[in-house]
Formats: sequence, C-alpha cells, structure tokens
Amino acid sequence: MDRLSSLMARFRMAVDLAEPETATLLAYGDGAAGLSHLVFHPGTPAAPPAPQACLALRVEWAGAHNPLVAALPDRVEVQLDQAPELRAVLDLIRQEVELRRCGAQSILAGLGQAAMVRLLRHLIEVGTTQPGLLAGLSDLRLARAIVAMHDHPGRVWTMQDLASEAGLSPSRFSELFALQLGETPISYLRRWRLTLARQDLLRGDRVEAVARRYAYETPEGFTRAFRRAYGCAPVSLRKGAA
Repeated sequence: MDRLSSLMARFRMAVDLAEPETATLLAYGDGAAGLSHLVFHPGTPAAPPAPQACLALRVEWAGAHNPLVAALPDRVEVQLDQAPELRAVLDLIRQEVELRRCGAQSILAGLGQAAMVRLLRHLIEVGTTQPGLLAGLSDLRLARAIVAMHDHPGRVWTMQDLASEAGLSPSRFSELFALQLGETPISYLRRWRLTLARQDLLRGDRVEAVARRYAYETPEGFTRAFRRAYGCAPVSLRKGAA
C-alpha cells in the first residue's frame, strides 16, 4: 500500500538550496560526525538557531489546500540517528553542494524530493498524537481506507465500503477515523473531492465534467458544495483559468 503517491502526484513539490534565513528545512551537525538532526517548518522559513546549519533547503508545495501539509505541525524536528535513510539522502545532498560538480543542480532536485519523501515516511512511521491526516496514515487500518479515497475519489463510497477497506465494522471505523483525523470519513472524502475539483477547474475543466468525475449527482449540487467550501462558484475559477 502506497500512502503517499496520490498526494505527491496532486501537489507538485520543489526543493532547492536556500540561504538559512529563507530556508524551511535546516540540517545540523559537524564535520566529523556528520548530520545529527533537522528542523522543518512546512509553511514558513525556519529562523536558524545556533550552531550554524550545515544544510539549508527551501521546500515549496504547489497547490492550495494540501491536506498533508495542513496535517504537519508548525515545527518538525527529527534526530537523524532515528532516520538513517533520511540522513543518507541529506548526506548526499551535502556532498553535492560541497563538491559543486557538473550536473549538480539536476541531482539536487531529485535528491531534495527523495529527502522529503523519506521525511514524510519517517513521520508516518513514528506517528503523531495530533489529529489529522498524518495520524490517519500512521494507522494501517485507516490508511487503507484513506488511500482508497485518494486513489478513487470518483467512486460512490459508502461507510460500509470504507470500513471494509479498513477491515473494521462501520461503527468502529467511524469512531477511530474521527478520533485520529478529527472529522468523519464522509467529511474527509468530501473535502478531498472538492480539493481535486478546485485543481481541475483551475486547469480549465468544465463544471459538468468535474461534477461527474467526483460523484456529484448534478452540477447544481456540486456548485452548492463548492460555494460552501470556497465562497465562490466553480464557474468563476474556470473563467479565471481560461
């Protein structure tokens, strides 16, 4: 089960070298022992504390309403001895920066994305007590249902269908989902569909096609749901994309 690919595909990520003052990810350590820990601020630049960071990166996620970014805490700190795969990628990035060999920019772009995927994997594996998508993906039972919603947003899902994906009874599934994510499964599904619909409209897709794609019975019903979520009619976004 791949808990990240659908999210990564919908929200393009770019990772670039940055000055510490504008970086969102800072890695620290010393020359002898290598990198020891990192600090990641998903939304805003991280003010670098002493000692000086060994590696400074800026992570940009394209697209608004990214549920994964919204689920991350304002500050993420990881001891890299607990995440050796992540440290290995960061060490490679640091080597490329220091050696400055030809083609480094292309290599850094790929390594930066690899580092972020490994950071997200680590955060999912260690779990969190904060309700949200990260907590849901950390629970293998809930993750199966969440990934099914991510991969097949246009399916007409019922609570029984989603509970079956998780291998739980509908009542237990609903209870656990609300506890871990802070909302009901149907509410999360609705929000995910509308997030994708917004992206499609900005790309120029027709309102009627988008409504059908995400299992709305009528364009009017889709328009009402979209207006409640975003405060504007879906056709206004499509006109802006034209």
